[in-house]
Amino acid sequence: MRHALLLAMTTALVATTTVSIAASPLPPLAAPWAGPYGGVPAFDKASPALLAPAMEAGMAQQLAELQAIADDPAPPTFENTIAAMERSGRALSRAYTVYGIYGSTLSDETVQSVERDLEPKLAAFRDRITQNDKLFQRIAAVYDARTTSGLTPEQQRLTWLTYTNFVRAGAKLDPAAKQRLAAINQSLAGLFTRFSQNLLGDEGSRYTVLAGEADLAGLPDSLRDDYAADAERRGQKGKWVVANTRSSVEPFLTYSTRRDLREKVWREFVDRGDNGDARDNNAIIGEILQLRAERAKLLGFATHAHWRLENTMARTPERAMELMEAVWKPAAARVREEVADMQRVADAEGAKITIEPWDYRYYAEKVRKAKYDLDSDQLKPYLQLDKLREGMFHVAKELFGLVFRPLTPGTVPVYHPDVAVWQVSDLAGRHVGLWYFDPYARVGKQSGAWMNSYREQERFDGEVTTIVSNNSNFVKGKPGESVLISWDDAVTLFHEFGHALHGLASDVQYPSVSGTNVARDYVEFPSQLLEHWLPTKEVLERYAVHHETGEPLPAELVAKVERAKNFNQGFATVEYLSGALVDMKLHLAATTDKRMDADRFERETLAALGMPREIVMRHRTPQFGHIFSGDGYSAGYYSYLWSDTLTADAWEAFTAGKGAWDRDVAKRLRDHVFSVGNTVDPADGYRAFRGRDPQIDALMRKRGFAPPLAAPAAAPAAK
Repeated sequence: MRHALLLAMTTALVATTTVSIAASPLPPLAAPWAGPYGGVPAFDKASPALLAPAMEAGMAQQLAELQAIADDPAPPTFENTIAAMERSGRALSRAYTVYGIYGSTLSDETVQSVERDLEPKLAAFRDRITQNDKLFQRIAAVYDARTTSGLTPEQQRLTWLTYTNFVRAGAKLDPAAKQRLAAINQSLAGLFTRFSQNLLGDEGSRYTVLAGEADLAGLPDSLRDDYAADAERRGQKGKWVVANTRSSVEPFLTYSTRRDLREKVWREFVDRGDNGDARDNNAIIGEILQLRAERAKLLGFATHAHWRLENTMARTPERAMELMEAVWKPAAARVREEVADMQRVADAEGAKITIEPWDYRYYAEKVRKAKYDLDSDQLKPYLQLDKLREGMFHVAKELFGLVFRPLTPGTVPVYHPDVAVWQVSDLAGRHVGLWYFDPYARVGKQSGAWMNSYREQERFDGEVTTIVSNNSNFVKGKPGESVLISWDDAVTLFHEFGHALHGLASDVQYPSVSGTNVARDYVEFPSQLLEHWLPTKEVLERYAVHHETGEPLPAELVAKVERAKNFNQGFATVEYLSGALVDMKLHLAATTDKRMDADRFERETLAALGMPREIVMRHRTPQFGHIFSGDGYSAGYYSYLWSDTLTADAWEAFTAGKGAWDRDVAKRLRDHVFSVGNTVDPADGYRAFRGRDPQIDALMRKRGFAPPLAAPAAAPAAK
């Protein structure tokens, strides 16, 4: 997921499947799914009023299921303990799917009230599981015998993960420490919810209205139409609205000739959560950091960062920092070159300005035109959302043998009219899963793009196919008109689809190790790798077609895209990497005895790094949902760079062979990366795919910070 949020399940223990003990009838949203394809989410029965009853019933049922496992008089075995745990939590999983969708895509005050009440309860629920000593003793007994009891490699891996997750969650703490840990987790859950809701509020209620033609100067017609449609949806017919979301803001900053409005739109966007009002997130961040530091200390770790990275590929913050610092210096140096190029353009135009952050995208676009004769607006008429989606399906079929077939509306329930569903099968026609697509921005939907899993693939008690979704925030145009997107948004589209393919290609026994349930700094590898297929000649010529004429993207434009692939890499790398460094340094510096002023820390850290003044972090701390809306990416935003090291190295496995469509390399990729989930250590899986460990040289070449590899020698002519 490229700068995006994954909606994870509440815990790896909340797996997915059938209830094993008798219970009273479940509320509708927790009941077993009916319908085709092994059952589908009951979105047609969903409403905010039903969320809390379903979640509470699901939690109660799983606690009863797990207590039955803990009280089992039979000696602990993998089957009656670990496998039994995998069978638990199915009602909660079903309820959580709908709860997560409402919180991320249909949020209003009613839903937010439910979240504020439920999130601390969910934290307490998780602690009741991991602090169940009888249950943990059974897990530990299976763990101790895992190599001598005839378990398969996948069963050994699942046992190790289950045991390790319990220990990391405090299963070995004394009663007093467990009590304090539970209190910390409940407090954090409330703070995460407040942070997320504040951010959503600033994104939904703060926006820029463009009143007339003068405000639209420089904007292409397609963008004007998008802003007009958004304004009409907000009751501002006859005007234009720049929403406070990335997909709306970045095109405005790229094309608007109104420098005053660029600054206004930019400030509105970068100040989300940082306006000194009731939705200001700075105090919340300080509380979160202090509580995380205390929790890490309770669990025996030096810092929250050390706790978070223990079971990742990086293993330690020091290794992650080593990679980030190796890339920072060449990236910052490249930014200085980029700014100099832009300043020359501004000076030549007689602008009499010094480049500021709200100028960067505008003048970068001018430099792109001058250096590469490539205008982003030249590409946009060829980048139709629907056609690019078909291009993604082509990649899925060619690489992994997955075929997407649209379902007739009404075949399965959806939670919003914008959502469409595809049935996915293999080349032999065997059903693999369902793919839901929710592409458009709306009030109450979190910004960005993400993938979500509604149901994990598994087969230990019979075949269960997966259900996944991709979610975006494209501006919805007028009815019947093509939705045109930017090149950056097209890259993000392919990225998130990579996460979906990771889920759809899963071929494992147990749900907790299925699909994208892998180490945080590995999960972005498959998705970042899929981005490489967007600029391939095959995809651009077939699926980048003009929305009016149907003509394919001209060969000369394809060539320009290839020549400009490393353009602005200084900006892209520094914008991201500054956030990753601040994230890690925040969590290394946070202590239990003093509440951190995160706003000040951000400024001082960036100054010490030598942050170019013309750029801001991609996500400033008051809006850094990746790390403050939950623990998921906390001290882990470096993961995108770590994964991109693998990505760059893996792509060279294709380019050094027969190219992007090399079926032998693609088979190794599916067999050892996409299909195995967390059944193997990711380092071992990568070595099985690549034949060696990854090398950073490929990352430097990919970003243009090192010379490219020499072209391979031509093969001798066939005789």
